[in-house]
Amino acid sequence: MDHDVAGMVRVALPGWEIAEVLSRSGGQLSAVFEVRGADGGVVIVKVYDPEWAWKQGKEVHVYGVLKPELGELVPSVVHVEPEGERFAFTVLSKVDGVPLSEVDGADYRRIYEQAGELLRRIHRIPQPAYGYLTDRVLEPVATNALYMARQFAKKLREFEELGGDAGLHQRITAYVAEHPVPADVTPVLCHNDFHEGNLLVDPETWRLNGIIDVENAIAADPLLDLAKAQYYSIKDDRAKLDGLLAGYGELPADWEQRTTTYRLYHALELWDWFTVIGMTDPLDSIAHDLAEILGTRSVAG
Repeated sequence: MDHDVAGMVRVALPGWEIAEVLSRSGGQLSAVFEVRGADGGVVIVKVYDPEWAWKQGKEVHVYGVLKPELGELVPSVVHVEPEGERFAFTVLSKVDGVPLSEVDGADYRRIYEQAGELLRRIHRIPQPAYGYLTDRVLEPVATNALYMARQFAKKLREFEELGGDAGLHQRITAYVAEHPVPADVTPVLCHNDFHEGNLLVDPETWRLNGIIDVENAIAADPLLDLAKAQYYSIKDDRAKLDGLLAGYGELPADWEQRTTTYRLYHALELWDWFTVIGMTDPLDSIAHDLAEILGTRSVAG
């Protein structure tokens, strides 16, 4: 869909002379553009499809919460235009750098140590309860155990309704029952999409310049964030994991078991989401991941 991005910038920044508008990789819920000014300035314009315009308030809120802790490591909100005669859009400052997912030959140990430090700083921000974040915690839950029980029940129900393997469903259900997560964890702000596509680096120095995309932010156990980084980006790469853990610092004694359970959740959630949006090619691979996390060789095994 075509967007009058130049017109949006003129609304947000009257008198700003535009030199170039470039389309950037966005999510499935919004379009993202980089707009360069004649004076050398650069801003990011995020345009929301009408169905997802409510996400705008969430992002503005979460960036506002992150800013005092992270400073220039996250974008500043320049302008917010709610849905009206045009699409809802937000203008953000640009964090310099290239997504880590787009570079080759990176010094992963060094970058992931910085990423661990960054994640620890995000997790310094407490939340009043567990749950999905907008500008508040929706359907708040009092304990981590109750929150994860609710989330697993929801995703397992979806998995079954979407035609997921019945044997795998049964094994996940049994695993969750046999490996309860602790109830008494302090809920914190979790980025909940802490992967290489959202980490911006300087490919000359391998400095981590910042993080973007807070659409999935939640209030939860901080280890849920570590587990998503493990599942989405780290996999079996020891240098990445060692770097992340070194940068993050001290972890609870049960961190390995807890993050295993959380990786299972993230894989289950991803399988459900890809099925819903019709992205079927990765489903077998994700099912294999689920089985592997459970300690089996294959879905059939």
